[in-house]
Amino acid sequence: MGLLDGKVAIVTGAGRGLGRAHALLLASEGARIVVNDLGGEWDGAGTDNRPAQQVVEEIKAAGGDAVANYESCSNWTAAEAMIQQAVDEFGDFNILVNNAGILRDKMSYNMDESDWDSVIDVHLKGHFALSHFASVYWRTKSKAGDEIYARIINTSSESGLFGNAGQTNYAAAKAGIIALTVATAREMGKIGVTANAIAPRARTRMTEMTFGGFGETKEGEFDMFAPENVSPVVGWLASPAAAEVNGQTFVVWGSEVQLVRPW
Repeated sequence: MGLLDGKVAIVTGAGRGLGRAHALLLASEGARIVVNDLGGEWDGAGTDNRPAQQVVEEIKAAGGDAVANYESCSNWTAAEAMIQQAVDEFGDFNILVNNAGILRDKMSYNMDESDWDSVIDVHLKGHFALSHFASVYWRTKSKAGDEIYARIINTSSESGLFGNAGQTNYAAAKAGIIALTVATAREMGKIGVTANAIAPRARTRMTEMTFGGFGETKEGEFDMFAPENVSPVVGWLASPAAAEVNGQTFVVWGSEVQLVRPW
C-alpha cells in the first residue's frame, strides 16, 4: 500500500534532476505518472524525447505505471492537452507538480528581451498554464458533485525569495510563482485543492551551470544536495497527510525543511 495509491500525477520537467526524482518517488507511493519533459538544454534550446521516455521506463521497471509527454508546459494548447492526457490514460487527475525550468543568467544591463521572455515564459507562464487547466478540471468535477482530491506543488527558488545577482529574470519568475501559489490556494482551497511551493537546493544541470562545483560531496559523506532529498517533501505535500497545508512555501535541502514567512 502506498500513500498515493489510485492517484494520478503530472510532473513537468521530469526527465532529469528534481523532476525525475519527484516522479520516481510519487510512482513508488502508488501514483500513476504523466512524465513531461521537452528534453531541451538547460537554457531551453532544442528538444529530445529520450529523457522523459527513460523515466517512464524506470517507473514501469519498478512496477509502476507512467506515460510520457514531450510538450512545452508553457504552450497553452499543450498544457490543456496534458491534463486531458492524464484523464484519458488513467481515468482521473489529482496531483500537479510544476517543476520545469530553464536559465538565461545575465546581469540586468546585459540581458536582452529574449532572455527575459523565455525565462518568464517557461517558469511563470508554464506554472500558470497547467495550474489553470487543472483548476478548470477540478472545478468542473466539484460542480458535478464529485469529491475532490487535488494538489498543486510549485517550484520556486531562494533566488525568488531573496534575489540573486545575474538572475533578474529567474528571480522575478520565481517570486511570481510564490504569489501565484498563494493566490491559487485562496481561490481553490474552498473545493479541496491545496497549492504549495518548494524552494529546493539541489545539484542539477541548472545549479551546476550557474555555480561551478555546486554540491560536490566527498565519498562516504551524506549527499546533502542530491535531488532525491527534496522529493519526500513533494510526496508529503501530495499525500493525505498534508490536506490542511495550503498556500505555504518550504525551503528544502538535505535533511532540512524550512517554512518561509510571507513578505
